[in-house]
Amino acid sequence: MAKQSKSTAKADIPFEDKLWNAANELRGAVAENQYKDYVLSLLFVKHLSERYEIRYSELQKQLNDSKSDYYSTDKKEISYVLEDPLEYQSKNVYKLPREATWSYLLENANQDDIKVKVDNAFIAIDDLLAEREPDHKGLLPPIFVKSQLSPVQVAGLINLFSSEEFSESKHPETDLYGRIYEYYIGKFAMAEGSGGGQFFTPSSIVRLLVEMIEPLSGRIMDVAIGSGGMMVQSVKFLKAHNSNPNYMVYGQERYEGTLRLCKMNLLLRNMNFQVKLGDSLLDDKFPEISGKDGADYFLMNPPFNVKQWHPEMLGDNDPRIFGAKELFTTNGNANYMWFQTIWYHLSPRGTAGVVMANGAMTTGNAGEKNVREHMITQEMIDCIVQLPEKLFLTTGIPACLFILSKNRDGKDGVHRERRNEILFIDARKLGTMVTRKLRAFSDDDIAKVANAYHQWRNVGGNHQDVDGFCKSASLEEVEKQKLVLTPGRYVGTEEEEDGGIPFEEKMAALTAKLNEQFTRSNELQQLIQQNLKSLSNGS
Repeated sequence: MAKQSKSTAKADIPFEDKLWNAANELRGAVAENQYKDYVLSLLFVKHLSERYEIRYSELQKQLNDSKSDYYSTDKKEISYVLEDPLEYQSKNVYKLPREATWSYLLENANQDDIKVKVDNAFIAIDDLLAEREPDHKGLLPPIFVKSQLSPVQVAGLINLFSSEEFSESKHPETDLYGRIYEYYIGKFAMAEGSGGGQFFTPSSIVRLLVEMIEPLSGRIMDVAIGSGGMMVQSVKFLKAHNSNPNYMVYGQERYEGTLRLCKMNLLLRNMNFQVKLGDSLLDDKFPEISGKDGADYFLMNPPFNVKQWHPEMLGDNDPRIFGAKELFTTNGNANYMWFQTIWYHLSPRGTAGVVMANGAMTTGNAGEKNVREHMITQEMIDCIVQLPEKLFLTTGIPACLFILSKNRDGKDGVHRERRNEILFIDARKLGTMVTRKLRAFSDDDIAKVANAYHQWRNVGGNHQDVDGFCKSASLEEVEKQKLVLTPGRYVGTEEEEDGGIPFEEKMAALTAKLNEQFTRSNELQQLIQQNLKSLSNGS
């Protein structure tokens, strides 16, 4: 496992206040939930332009270097090389026309028609992206002219992002734009409220999942990919452990705007990926990623507790479903359809890490319970981690991690045989409050959970049960607990069986019940008084 630096739970960008102030410049002209469309699109153009200019300078230097294979004094040949798109594509760079470069936008930032110029740059770059990959068409739609932004506001953004702090060439060893993107995505999710959860998973949860399942090469998948954070962190891990990684990212996303954000985020990191638009529950876009061609690693934070998702629209022979559709699906909750989808896509040696609502560990509803019992008895579940509250910006639903694995037979030479057991980890006491409403895991917290899993799972590991924290339970023990998966039942702590209901909902329900009882009490009091009065009159 890669050694982590000591954690600070806040962003490590020294100019984050300036970043957020830039977004706030849009206030009044743009709705908060549209900030990302303008800010992140501009930053994406800045990134592509800087990479183009860096490559252009490299070619110029080589053409002027007598020791270089590119060396030439022929002006036509020099011009040809500098204008050859393939010289840029070979380095995963796009050759941009002059009017689509950041330097051109900066030179014209104070012009009255700067919104037109920005939109024209977007159109030109969008055409280039689509030329190389047709699925990228529409990634940069022209949005500035029709917006309520003033030319002064647009110029302010361009001038801000042109400072040296935002220059990739000035920070060559830093994933500068990647870090800025992560900062903005998190901030936008916090500002948007519940809608932001559609595209954002807090970074400490992502890192924990990645550190636990350790993606090293091959196919990596997420069919509720959002902004791509799971995949970005997976590829970071992969590249840190492999100087020449062989991998491909596959993803599906239901919302078109979020899909654009995801593609920009992945392109920003020069990642290999295929990401498609569609409802993963009802319209699986990657049926071919299965069996021996399945995903080696699956990381996912699907929407919790999706109701009325219409399982009746699934085919009777949908290959993802474990058995008869009426027994293994329910319209009341899609949680366990996500699990079946994940299992279908895993390769014979695949491992999946999934964020899920706590209710999935205990649900007795038909359809959900059947799938959970099938997963337990068929030895699909490797590990359950119960998480502390307040880890998420956008939901109060208590959550847990399910680790699923198809390599539990111990035949891969890396992991021991563990078919008759499940590791339970109770991490509810971990994490630090970084704001009044938000908790985050430190590097030490992440290492503690990941190491417990690795010591239990890996060949040569030295697992020991720790009272109140982790326990390796046999399937027989799980069966004695009626196939309930809450870690507190196994590790020796008092368990709160809340069914995944947020505190606010529980409080509202208790208040309503109490009011109902008060009303009933008043009615009974009045009835008793009336009876006493009639008895008194009768006497």
